[in-house]
Amino acid sequence: MSVDQTPWEAAVRHLYEGAYPYDATGPRRHENWVLDVLALMARVPDPRGWTGLDDAAENPEREACPTYPFAAHPPEYIARRLQEIDRASAENLLLALTDDGCTLSNLSRFSDSEAELRAMAHTLLERYGDSALYVTKPGHVSGTLDFTSSGWAYSPLSVYSEDYGLIVVSDTEVGMFWNFADY
Repeated sequence: MSVDQTPWEAAVRHLYEGAYPYDATGPRRHENWVLDVLALMARVPDPRGWTGLDDAAENPEREACPTYPFAAHPPEYIARRLQEIDRASAENLLLALTDDGCTLSNLSRFSDSEAELRAMAHTLLERYGDSALYVTKPGHVSGTLDFTSSGWAYSPLSVYSEDYGLIVVSDTEVGMFWNFADY
């Protein structure tokens, strides 16, 4: 089942406007999808023309570093800092990314029910299809994200002291849902 532009964009806005997000999708052009992640960090356009969120888009720092707030890293650096997770963990992570701290307690700031918020996370992932790959920075349990673990966020891909995110890889697209914090 595919999702339409309007509900997907509405879910992105509703879930992440209160965070400091980078939520975008780019085309998948390489077998090594990490190369597509690098292109996405450099703001490659959405292949469908859909709108994500990019709070750093107008930041003057981007003149010196087009990937800002992501730090410029080679693909090997990024690949070593990612691990695959299952779809249920990906949905939980999308909900945890709604604010600083990357925990499911962030859901308390919404007036929506948890079921409504989970439906929005499901809408976001539906764009990439049932066979998508989900990756994030490592937790301590292979395949399942452990929000109770400490230290999984302290290998930043950005210029900030902490960043968290989900990368979704399909046969044709690569999506990033990322949040940044500096304490």
